Amino acid sequence: MSNDARAATRSAVALTGFLIVAGLQLAAVLGVLWAVLTLLPAAFAVRAGVPLSIATFGALGYATWRALYTRHRVPAGVPISRADAPQLWALVDAAAAAAGVTPPAGLTVVADATAVVGERTRALGLLGGRRDLYLGLPLLLAWDPARLRAAVAHELAHGSSRLGRWAPTAYRGRIAVGRIAPRWNRGRNPAAAVFRAYARVYREWDAPFSRAQELAADRVAAGHAGVAATVGALRDLPVLAGMQRLFHAEYVAPGWTAGHVPEDVFGGFLRVLAARGEDVAILRARGAEPGGPWDTHPPLAERLAALIPAAGDASAEAAAGSPAAAGSPAAADSPAAVEAPAAADVPAESGQPAPEDLVPDLPGLGRALQAVAFPPHGRTEMAWDDFLSVARTAEMEREAEAAMAAVARAVGAEVPDAEGILRLAADGRLRTAAATIFPGLPPEETAERIVDLLALTLALAALRSGVARWRHNWTGTAELVAADGAHLNLTDVAAAAADPEQAEAVRAYLTRLGVRLAAPDGARPAARAQVLGGLINLSADGGRTDVLVTDLGFLLVPGLPRGRGPEARRRLHEIAAAGVTATAGGGDRRFLPFIEVAAVTTMPGRRRGWVIELHDGGRVTLRASLDTDELPGGWAAWEDAVAFLTKTRVSSATNQ
Repeated sequence: MSNDARAATRSAVALTGFLIVAGLQLAAVLGVLWAVLTLLPAAFAVRAGVPLSIATFGALGYATWRALYTRHRVPAGVPISRADAPQLWALVDAAAAAAGVTPPAGLTVVADATAVVGERTRALGLLGGRRDLYLGLPLLLAWDPARLRAAVAHELAHGSSRLGRWAPTAYRGRIAVGRIAPRWNRGRNPAAAVFRAYARVYREWDAPFSRAQELAADRVAAGHAGVAATVGALRDLPVLAGMQRLFHAEYVAPGWTAGHVPEDVFGGFLRVLAARGEDVAILRARGAEPGGPWDTHPPLAERLAALIPAAGDASAEAAAGSPAAAGSPAAADSPAAVEAPAAADVPAESGQPAPEDLVPDLPGLGRALQAVAFPPHGRTEMAWDDFLSVARTAEMEREAEAAMAAVARAVGAEVPDAEGILRLAADGRLRTAAATIFPGLPPEETAERIVDLLALTLALAALRSGVARWRHNWTGTAELVAADGAHLNLTDVAAAAADPEQAEAVRAYLTRLGVRLAAPDGARPAARAQVLGGLINLSADGGRTDVLVTDLGFLLVPGLPRGRGPEARRRLHEIAAAGVTATAGGGDRRFLPFIEVAAVTTMPGRRRGWVIELHDGGRVTLRASLDTDELPGGWAAWEDAVAFLTKTRVSSATNQ
């Protein structure tokens, strides 16, 4: 038996340890319960046996099941049959043959820049199930077929038995445990502590196999698609994923939260890739970010060095596109150095399909995928230029609303628009309000904040009046210009308006330009919040409550009774997908805007809890429960929001 086969066997044996630990934990509780009952009088033991069993053995059994339960999340995507894309399926079949595994049962194109095999495993991966390949549309759009072959072969090779009979089981187990282990660090599950302790032992036993298995999958990919293509895929997949995160954060999310959707999401992503070459180069030079404790991948440099052993680390770095290695004489002169060309520079190999031939109708696939991955839910579809303009304006409106609410609280009067801000600047109250809001700032910085607020409100007034518009480009910058495209400088106007002696002159100047300072009649649509995550089955002032964490505040939704967790999860997903506005409260729901939060206190003790105090004197107490669960990213979003509120509110209270 080879060392790799022994490592796979050791990892699989360690995996069964989780089930053994679960059984021993339950057996220990059952033994203690039996010992207690035998010491009690027989009549009392008969009466108390059932309640005690439910309270101890039953509760721990439920907690153990929750700790080990694995959800099988299916990414939103478009299934591709063999008849839909025979060339793409031929690529997958060839990769499966190279990896020595059966082809996946299904192929689904998804929105993320990823290539991954999903398997419906059971018993922590000890039992396998249906395998499906999920392939990201960004890869189909941006990569040549060689890189695609490398990525697909690598993923399918994880199911190969080349490292031993138990290698597929060991890999499935590592993925399953890595998916549920983060839950053991949250909430108050009484069974989690033992699993958390054993997980450290399991990770040490599994580490040699996980490393060997990833390197073996790289070798399969290199043997099937070539070293250059494999190096290119390893190097560029994190780059594509990073650019996609940037694209969603800077281009899609602002307009999406404002109630709109672009007409061609994936076409916009390609334009961003083409326009932001410097960002692509920075991400490529930076390399992949370190994975978490359950990431199975060795560092990129180690993987590249293993693919090109004759050239050593220098050539591996050169193949990865490292600027340091690019200037290295050793890397340049090494005959084994492999430079992976950009995807656009790689011609289709003889007899191989061109990228556009793998899927006959890529634009149509993009539209179908957008309908699934970005369902509008009542949002208005717009051309990209209009979408970006509306998004930027909506962001400014949200900033202005928050700032004017703070000013209104400081002056004790409503401040609805630029007219109100300019009036406060003219009589000097704006400077007084700024000093109250920012008590620790030097006078010159306070003056800068005043100018920023005036510039923001004047720009919004100019946009609403049709005097100004946005000029966009795909590098990510946007310029506010006059309606005819001429230069428009509102910063100097705002600086003049900050001087009480010039405020009226500025008002007259803006009126001549056609800027209407007063807000338009009629209520504007409430600002949409960006949903960051969700928590299910918290306790809010004693009642079961689900929480959506947004960038504007917390939405509290009355929880469902115990035992209806899947339904509660679906319901919270639907609420998030439909959109959350700043007026989402009402009825049985309650929205807590961050601007109304005066302080957040984390409660001491093992049971996690928080007290949210509001400016109106109210308070909300939230606690985690035994069955508290999360939507993806829920706890991270909650902890980030609590940390932000704690820091800003505490510092404000201290300054005052």
